[in-house]
Amino acid sequence: MNRIDLAGQVAAVTGAAQGIGRAVAERLLASGAKVALWDRDQDLLGATAEALAGHGEAVPVVMDVTDPASAEAAVAATLERLGGLHILVNNAGISGPNAPTWEYPLDAWRQVMAVDLDGVFHGCRAAVPHMIERNYGRIVNVASIAGKEGNPNAPAYSAAKAGVIALTKSLGKELAGYDISVNCITPAAARTRIFDQMTERHIDYMLAKIPRGRFVEVTEIAAMIAWLVSRECSFTTGAVFDLSGGRATY
Repeated sequence: MNRIDLAGQVAAVTGAAQGIGRAVAERLLASGAKVALWDRDQDLLGATAEALAGHGEAVPVVMDVTDPASAEAAVAATLERLGGLHILVNNAGISGPNAPTWEYPLDAWRQVMAVDLDGVFHGCRAAVPHMIERNYGRIVNVASIAGKEGNPNAPAYSAAKAGVIALTKSLGKELAGYDISVNCITPAAARTRIFDQMTERHIDYMLAKIPRGRFVEVTEIAAMIAWLVSRECSFTTGAVFDLSGGRATY
């Protein structure tokens, strides 16, 4: 493992209690950062914080990305407990059900948008003023290959992730005059608990589309993010980094 130097940095990771978020938190801790674990599942969050305690300073912060006030409170708690906020990884997400667009449940559409797109906006909106004040920050938003290509029977997820890509580009341009980078990644699916929300047919469809013939590992996602949140990523902003195993053609 290449060790990215994040000594003296404070990071916040949404959806940090499990899956990709936990892997990212562990990788950032291994690189020397202090990490605020942001998640709404209090019990799982506590267990994750306890498990990561031996890796570095990991602080659990209960928050709900769908609530802008909760995002503001999470930033305040991170500043108070860890003394800063240099890095934000907006990772929390849900897939929603699989159904054709014309049959997609309205409540499910709203829920996916609230978590996957509004949640990223709320995190950025709460953290960016602090980064501007200090003229430094690194933000990585976790989008998806579905946001580039659109997956059938996943209209809400595809649309929300496309929105994350566009939001990343917009915010990256807005902050280009500061030492703040805003980038996103577009991974193929990883075998996490998000698969529990999908049909086997949809999972098979996603796998069949990946030239490497396997799903991405959460550690591979964490490795890319570790560089994107480092000081070395100082020029690239508003960019989309592929993690699709060869599926993406642009």
